Amino acid sequence: MDILKKLFSPAPRSPKRYYTFSVKCSRCGETIEGRVDLDNDLSVEYETGGDVYYARKVLIGESRCFQRVEVHFKFSQERRLLEREIIGGEFLSQ
Repeated sequence: MDILKKLFSPAPRSPKRYYTFSVKCSRCGETIEGRVDLDNDLSVEYETGGDVYYARKVLIGESRCFQRVEVHFKFSQERRLLEREIIGGEFLSQ
């Protein structure tokens, strides 16, 4: 019976699967929430030897502004944030 429970129980997830962040649009000042799925959204950056992961998100708020806020993140192999960059807005304190 224990074997069946182990086979059909969901796999344990890492305690921190998402990196969440908030940005402020430079045009209208709207606060936009975003998140990076650390299991699925990251791509390997081969220029650095494959030990850095990269994620890019484009956010658009709910107001009538329609300004694109583009964010770029770099993570280590352990999924720790190394650097971040933003175009069209500013990061709010984490």
